[in-house]
Amino acid sequence: MKQKQIGLLLFAAIIAISFSAIFVKWSDAPPTVTSMYRMYFSSLLLIPFVWRKRHDFVRVSKSEWGFLALSGLCLGFHFALWFGSLDLTTVASSTMILALQPIIALLGGFIFYKERAGLRVILSVGLAIAGVMLIGWGDLGHGSRLAILGDILSFLSVIAVVGYLLIGQNKVKRISHWIYSFSVFLFAGLALNLFNLVKGVPMTGYERGEWGIFILLAIFPSLSHVIFNFLLSYVNTTTISMSVLGEPVGATILAAILLHEQVTLLQVFGGCIVLVGVFIFLSQQRRKAPLPDI
Repeated sequence: MKQKQIGLLLFAAIIAISFSAIFVKWSDAPPTVTSMYRMYFSSLLLIPFVWRKRHDFVRVSKSEWGFLALSGLCLGFHFALWFGSLDLTTVASSTMILALQPIIALLGGFIFYKERAGLRVILSVGLAIAGVMLIGWGDLGHGSRLAILGDILSFLSVIAVVGYLLIGQNKVKRISHWIYSFSVFLFAGLALNLFNLVKGVPMTGYERGEWGIFILLAIFPSLSHVIFNFLLSYVNTTTISMSVLGEPVGATILAAILLHEQVTLLQVFGGCIVLVGVFIFLSQQRRKAPLPDI
């Protein structure tokens, strides 16, 4: 039952996060502005839930506030870098780079939490990554200089999001995941706000459709981050990162339907391999403690 609950939550998060690339592709606003408003609106949407846990704020120590701010900075950089990559390359190519997230997560988990991975885990990670590589293979063969820059930005965004998850893996076990998500989203928005002010990026004057996209990003893809933060009390960063590998599959399918990006048989085959690798990985995870009331 516990594994089923975790699996259902991860599945819902993958569906929600798959819409992120689509919404970003629809937006004409600068990546740092799109990211900023996404974080601000996400924070606002969490206020009713945070209000129930408002007394827990006094339990957060000064050092923990520092980690929350650092986590928010990492998340803000992740969104700004990844949204920027989507302006330069295709959905398939950008999300393909995200396949490196489990590798970075495995390395980070070993360095900071002394986590060790068995051969089966490594093989399942490798299988899923191979599938994602097939999804974006065509883009690598026809990449321009701008597309390559987009790939670099996507890779840097992976490092940033793993840092955000590694901090969360430790902190959500000590404070409410609602407070953690709210605080990190707010700090991320503030960091991006400061960046936009320094760089002179226009933050107003956008059309109604752009504001609609900002809100959609806050409602759907950000929901996945709330779910991930909740689950970090029961699974590690590598498990979350492996689940996120389902995003290229979902994003590619949605891009074909909504953006009319071409999907090849090779990409379909790669998507199947990804799902098999993720399934094998998740099926190996041992059961954790029962899930509390969220």
